[in-house]
Amino acid sequence: MSFIQALHEYGFMKLLFVLLCVLAQGEGSDEFNYVTCGSVVKLLNTRHNVRLHSHDVKYGSGSGQQSVTGVEAADDANSYWRIRGKPNNACQRGAPIKCGQTIRLTHMSTGRNLHSHHFVSPLSGNQEVSAFGESGEGDDLDVWAVQCSGMYWERDDGVRFKHSGTDVFLSITGEQYGHPIRGQKEVHGMQGPNSNSQWKTMEGVFIKPSTEPLRHDEL
Repeated sequence: MSFIQALHEYGFMKLLFVLLCVLAQGEGSDEFNYVTCGSVVKLLNTRHNVRLHSHDVKYGSGSGQQSVTGVEAADDANSYWRIRGKPNNACQRGAPIKCGQTIRLTHMSTGRNLHSHHFVSPLSGNQEVSAFGESGEGDDLDVWAVQCSGMYWERDDGVRFKHSGTDVFLSITGEQYGHPIRGQKEVHGMQGPNSNSQWKTMEGVFIKPSTEPLRHDEL
């Protein structure tokens, strides 16, 4: 088995485990409308109609870390991200994410976190966004604040993600890559919020609220 195949299988097994947890603890409970800690989701940029994506392809410039892009395909398994608490501050699995709460987004297939830093993005010249860390652990630049209206992040609402370390917003402005990821769009950080930084949840496995004591959001 190749390294990339192994990563894909590892990500699939983690997703299957999460799904089984949902079926086990959510049986018989009412439907709910919030995005919750531990959920595994795809995030759609509503302006450009592409999903947040990553893969084992590194940037050829800037940080050289794993690239993050936007893809049109709805069925790509590399577009799943797990919602977690920030380092050393676990969130209750199944607890609704509050507007303003800081989280990490961990790429399911590779175990790296959505990350940004003061490198220039390769196409637009904005701030680079990458996937960083190993097995879900990186650093303080993996933390994003969820900006939304109301008290909690609702599944059907548009939200923004503001990078806690550098204050940029997770954005797409339409620039497309060539080989080897032809047609995929650049994801980057921008200084101000606008229509390019609106996201909403799409496909996913939503962990239901639990009455159990605090449990870490790790698998």
